[in-house]
Amino acid sequence: MTTAAIVGSGPNGLAAAVTLAAAGLQVTVYEANERIGGGTRSSELTLPGLVHDECSGFHPLGIDTPFSRSVDLAGHGLRYLWPEVQYSNPLDSTGRGGVAFRSVVETADKLSDNRWSRIFGPMAANFAEISEEILQPIVGVPERPLSLARFGARAALPAAALAKVLSTPESKALWAGVAAHAFRPFSSPFSSSIGMALASAGHTHGWPVAEGGSKSITDAMASIVRSHGGRIETGRMIASLAELESPTIVMLDTSPRAAVSIAGAKMAERVAKAYRSYRHGPAAFKMDFAVEGGVPWLHPASRRAGTVHLGGTYEEISTAEKEVCAGRMPERPFVLVGQQYLADPDRSHNNVHPVYSYAHVPAGYTGDATDAIIAQFERFAPGFRDRVLATHVRSAPDMARYNANYIGGDIVTGANDPRQLVFRPYRTLNPYETGIDGVYICSAATPPGAGAHGMCGYNAAKEALAAIGM
Repeated sequence: MTTAAIVGSGPNGLAAAVTLAAAGLQVTVYEANERIGGGTRSSELTLPGLVHDECSGFHPLGIDTPFSRSVDLAGHGLRYLWPEVQYSNPLDSTGRGGVAFRSVVETADKLSDNRWSRIFGPMAANFAEISEEILQPIVGVPERPLSLARFGARAALPAAALAKVLSTPESKALWAGVAAHAFRPFSSPFSSSIGMALASAGHTHGWPVAEGGSKSITDAMASIVRSHGGRIETGRMIASLAELESPTIVMLDTSPRAAVSIAGAKMAERVAKAYRSYRHGPAAFKMDFAVEGGVPWLHPASRRAGTVHLGGTYEEISTAEKEVCAGRMPERPFVLVGQQYLADPDRSHNNVHPVYSYAHVPAGYTGDATDAIIAQFERFAPGFRDRVLATHVRSAPDMARYNANYIGGDIVTGANDPRQLVFRPYRTLNPYETGIDGVYICSAATPPGAGAHGMCGYNAAKEALAAIGM
């Protein structure tokens, strides 16, 4: 029987396992941790009964993809839920702020800025075609060149250039919050790319959460693997290809650096050198809270938002991201807040709610950002501190220990600079091949990058199947 070994059980490793198992291969997944899931795990981090997502919390790019259409995730227990407001950005102590709804028109109306519709309306209307392209390696020949070109013309711009087109403080701040997901200075080329994708997806599919926590995505994929006879071994660290008993296909859901270590002398030096040169970006410092009564936002719409971006005005967020990317910790960092319980109330216990947050901090930051994060909450929700019953902190070094792919605390597994947005993990026509027969890399260091969409693993598995004539 044709066999496959998957090293790493993050969403991409599991997506590769699902795809290969469904094709009839005998699949074994090896996970070094005692729990599978990588960045798609959920736990009672603060108090019993409160479900917190440990990294990936919202899934705008996981809906209606080639991978999600290829498997019955719903049949294995996965259900998505949506908040009333997709994301928001409080501005100041007056209660003003930007707010994003599924509807582009409603969003533009609330922002008092029709230019939002002009930018994102066409992207949302054509997102089905756009997503088919951006979830694939960019270096390939596009099947929908016009749709990709329209998207690419905006995505290639610095985020600062798009901000100049928008006309109100609310719309500029809302754009800053979504653009900040790139972990890039707003003056950098292509710093609009991640924000364009996430905002366009938000107006098409929304920013949903997985019922019961992001671990439900992991559980559904693991269930499918097992339904095809696949095995999942936890607590099993793979340090060398020699430990894998010569499977036909090997999938490495690892960082490029770890792939070099596992492959050893079998990897050509030119590939190993390129993998060792792969660049990682800024880090995340994560805090989870048990909050009685929820966060007392001054901005009313933020009380209904699944995601709240804390940073203030466009200018403030831009400055904070510039500082972080330069290796300096800002006094007021950009903080992403998750209120998943608004869409999924069963994550709460009575009137105590799980609130998720992380601040952008410099790569490898060893300091303590807890006071800075709480100060940002207090700035936009005075009295927040008094409602907190328990906290859980995971620093940048802790993030790297939590997931070996998060080098230096980099939760998106690689800097989103122009070169790596196009060529990741290095300059090659097939980003999944390692140069070793039958061995592929399928982590978020490959296209299309970070997220719980599983498309890196799916794409890599399709390449592997094609190579053996399946």
